[in-house]
Amino acid sequence: MSNDVAAEIERLREAIRYHERKYYVDTAPEISDLEFDRLLKRLEAIEAEHLELVTPDSPTQRVGESPVAHLEQFEHRLPMLSIDNTYNVDELRAYGRKIEKLLPGEAIEWVVELKIDGVAVSMLYENGQLTRALTRGNGQVGDDITHNVRTIRDVPLRLLGERVPPVLEVRGEVYMTNSRLVEINQQRESNGEEPYANTRNVTAGSIRLLDPSHCAERKLNVFCHGVGACEGLQAKDHVGFLEVLRSYGLPATPLVQCFATFDDAVQHCESLIETLHELDFEVDGLVLKVNRFDQRERLGATSKSPRWLIAYKFEKYEGVTTLNEIRVQVGKTGAITPVAELEPIELAGTTVSRASLHNADEIERKDVRVGDRVVVEKAGKIIPHVVRVEKHLRDGRQQAFHFPTHCPECAAELIKDEGGVYIRCPNPSCPAQLKERLRYFASRNAMDIEGLGDKLVEQLVGEKLISGYGDLYRLTVDGVAALERMGAKSAENLISAIQASKNRGLERLLAALSIRHVGTRVAMLLARHFGTIDALHSASVESLGDVDEIGPIIAESVYQFLHSDFGQHVIDDLRSEGVSMEALERDTASGQGVLAGKTLVVTGTLSKYTRDEIQALISQHGGRASSSVSKNTDYLVAGEKAGSKLAKANQLGVQVLNEDEFVQLLAET
Repeated sequence: MSNDVAAEIERLREAIRYHERKYYVDTAPEISDLEFDRLLKRLEAIEAEHLELVTPDSPTQRVGESPVAHLEQFEHRLPMLSIDNTYNVDELRAYGRKIEKLLPGEAIEWVVELKIDGVAVSMLYENGQLTRALTRGNGQVGDDITHNVRTIRDVPLRLLGERVPPVLEVRGEVYMTNSRLVEINQQRESNGEEPYANTRNVTAGSIRLLDPSHCAERKLNVFCHGVGACEGLQAKDHVGFLEVLRSYGLPATPLVQCFATFDDAVQHCESLIETLHELDFEVDGLVLKVNRFDQRERLGATSKSPRWLIAYKFEKYEGVTTLNEIRVQVGKTGAITPVAELEPIELAGTTVSRASLHNADEIERKDVRVGDRVVVEKAGKIIPHVVRVEKHLRDGRQQAFHFPTHCPECAAELIKDEGGVYIRCPNPSCPAQLKERLRYFASRNAMDIEGLGDKLVEQLVGEKLISGYGDLYRLTVDGVAALERMGAKSAENLISAIQASKNRGLERLLAALSIRHVGTRVAMLLARHFGTIDALHSASVESLGDVDEIGPIIAESVYQFLHSDFGQHVIDDLRSEGVSMEALERDTASGQGVLAGKTLVVTGTLSKYTRDEIQALISQHGGRASSSVSKNTDYLVAGEKAGSKLAKANQLGVQVLNEDEFVQLLAET
């Protein structure tokens, strides 16, 4: 046997492991599938001629075992406890307060990660070699599924690196992608077999198959998110642990973020839920974990679950219906959003007849066609969306949707965001954009023009009384009163509200102008830093980006708006009508204003504001809106039916304000 052959085998194995990591862990493949397959076939050919050099951890040995007679059971080295969960955000926050009490005075970092809807797995590596994989079972004892886990391409048979722990038990979730389920169901339909209902059921059945070659055909995946028994692990916290996993070639759970407070973590959960439609795998909740391992040890566990984590779950309701048509909508920034018109279906007690398709890329990725039978999901407050297409039910009459090349409202040629997924109408005078921008301009978080609702905006634009923001301030009582369902008194009230909005200040104006990436928070930061629209206009992209929390994308967007013909016309037109272009005194710098440096919590049912509106006011006046009462809370704003938060505020001596007192407090500035 030549040393050259052994060296060639090892070189090929290392190359294959490297490219598997780039593909499955880093999601940044450097070679094509064809090139990868050639490497693997070359290794298989050499090993076939030198069987004495074949090792269990070789990439060729993923499906090497014979079928097992039955699944054996083994005891977990450390119990796989269940996770406590809640479907209620108030209960979630109550959990956060409980943990703060258990670790008094300590700073607690919180990690938020996806709760993958699959099958829990424990994988044991000894001296870097995968030696055993078990299901969770009853938490104490699990089924031996090593023969099947070895077929999963994500799972390294040998950990990468020279300094791997002698013992490392990694816990994670085996899952199947939605796109893979579609492929399997098409195959089953052609074979006259019943299609599978969902990814979790087929994953659970596949991972327990006795013949690993059958499991390999299912092309399962795994994400790793936890640690069991281990020796020599260097990580001190969860974020560091995930980085270590990636360095070993293991696929760590994606989209993980760490936050300094529980409130920030909860807020992130609410925003993250809105993006779950972009994933090609099923998620049935989010998991919040204490980041530091030493704090986890002190928190310990109950007999059922660890105290240091909780799952924030949401009820998911699915149904199959027909997609009758795809329409597109034009938003205030010109984004063209496709919407599925569905055969009405009952989900979670409501009739769903429309679902968002989000963008052109999503239609293409899911291969959605008019006439398709589609799986529609509604989860919590999330807008219903199409999960996948039941392609095996196609009969040839389905029609591909061709995304429009021109705006359906103004016929302008559409453009795609550079490096992004959204297709937009670039015409700022587009009537559809104008209506959406005017609605937002008048909203309470912007210029707060009472009486300027959706129907009135439709009339004003339809009658060509308004073609831009400045036209609002040129409306007359007689002109408005002549509109359908508008009397003289209503017209007077509207004109009075419009005139009053001239003095809202720079912060509210910036928030109202529908500049891409500029919401109430960014508007506040810009107004406080620059003070006037002229100073803002004079700022370079670099100086805009130097403002705290303003990154290069926001800076470029603000600069382009202010220096575009459209943006300059908008500013000049509003200025000519007497609209204030300067920050109000309370907004000129952070640290000023009656709420500067103060933390406020809002509870109960409010009569004057929505929750978003009052939180925006708190932010605009320099304060911080929190979701839970603590010793650091300065004010509790209590509406009707205030409950446990009011009781806790009284217990801690926190000053309690009703809505009128809150308004009076703001008036002091």
